[in-house]
Amino acid sequence: MKVSNHLRNFSNAYDVLERTFNNTYNGIAIVNLDGNWLKVNESVCDIFGYTRWELFNMDINNIVYAQDLGIHEEKFENLINGNIDKYRVKQRYFHKNGSIIWVLVSVSLVYFKGGRPHMIWQFTDVTNRKKSEDKLKTMLRVAKEQNERLTSFANIVTHNLRSHSGNLSSLTGFLEEDYTYLTANENYQLLKKAIDNLQETVSHLTEVAKIREIEDSKMEALNLYDYSQKATYNIIALAQNAEAIIYNHIDEDVCVKGIPAYLDSIILNFITNAIKYKSPKRKPIIELSSRVDDDYVILKIKDNGLGIDLEKFGDQLFQMYNTFHCNEDAIGIGLFITKNHIESLGGKVEVISKVDEGSEFSVFFKKAEL
Repeated sequence: MKVSNHLRNFSNAYDVLERTFNNTYNGIAIVNLDGNWLKVNESVCDIFGYTRWELFNMDINNIVYAQDLGIHEEKFENLINGNIDKYRVKQRYFHKNGSIIWVLVSVSLVYFKGGRPHMIWQFTDVTNRKKSEDKLKTMLRVAKEQNERLTSFANIVTHNLRSHSGNLSSLTGFLEEDYTYLTANENYQLLKKAIDNLQETVSHLTEVAKIREIEDSKMEALNLYDYSQKATYNIIALAQNAEAIIYNHIDEDVCVKGIPAYLDSIILNFITNAIKYKSPKRKPIIELSSRVDDDYVILKIKDNGLGIDLEKFGDQLFQMYNTFHCNEDAIGIGLFITKNHIESLGGKVEVISKVDEGSEFSVFFKKAEL
C-alpha cells in the first residue's frame, strides 16, 4: 500500500513537472554535451519558428548568426570543468522566417540517473529589448553630437559677441574724448547704457558656455568645511553690515569631489543670497551643515529670510534672468550658474522654502574617498 502511494505521488509530481516544462512562457530545452536537442517545450518552437521535429533534426549552430558562433566556448568549458554552476549569453539566431532574433540563453548543468551530464538551456526572446537598447544608444550618440555642436556654436557666438561689444565700448570712449558734449546727450547715455548691458549679458553667456560636465579624474578631493570657512571669511564685511550670524556645523573631515573655483562659487552664491534676501523683520541667521548619504555628501544651507513661493515660482527658480523679490541688485543669473556648476560636478540641488520663514538648499556632491 505504501509503495503504491509512493508511486502515485511520484507520478503526480512528474505530471506537474511535465506540465510546467511544456507550459512555461520561456523556452526550455534539454541538450546533451554534443549539442543535440533531447527535449524542447512549445515555447522554444514559438521563439525560433521551427517544429520540434525540425529542431531535433538540425544542428543548432546552423541557425546561429555567424558572428556569434563560439560565444559559448569559454563559459561552456568552465561549466564542464565545474568552475561555474551556470552562465548566460546573449546570442543572435535566424528565425525560420529569415529574420534575426536576439535570445538570452541561460545554461546550467544537471546530472540524470546514472550520472550522465546534460544541459538545461533556457531561451528568452529579447529582440524588442535589444532594439530599444540600440535605439537608446543611437539617441544618446545623436544627443552627444548635437551637444558638442551646440557647445562649439556657443563658444563661437560668445567669442564674437564679446569682440563686438568690446569694440562698441571702445568706440564710445573715443567719441567721448573727441566730442565731450556727447556726455550730456540723453540719447548717447541710453546708447552707452545699452552697450554696458550688452557686455554684461555677453559676460553671463560666456560663463554659461564654459560650464560642462567634468570627469571624475579631473576633480579633486576638497574639504567642504575649509571651503565653507573661506567663503564665510570672504563675505565677512557683507555679513557684518547685515548683522548676519553664520553657523558652520559642517563635519570638519568630510571631503567632496570638485573643482576649487566651482566649489567656491557655489558656497559663496548661496551664502550671499541668504544675506541679500534677508527678512526686514529679523536678523539673518544662516546655518551650514552636512551629512553623508551613500556616495554623496549633502551640504545644507538654511536661512530665515524672505523665502520663496515654490508653488508659484518653483519651476522658474533656477532659470536664467528670473528674480522673485523686489531687489534692485538681483539680475537672475546667480542660481542659474550655480545649478549648472553643481550638475557639472555630477551633483544636484534641492530646495525647501516657505514665504516669510526662510529657505533650505540641499546640494548633493559626490563623496571623495581619502
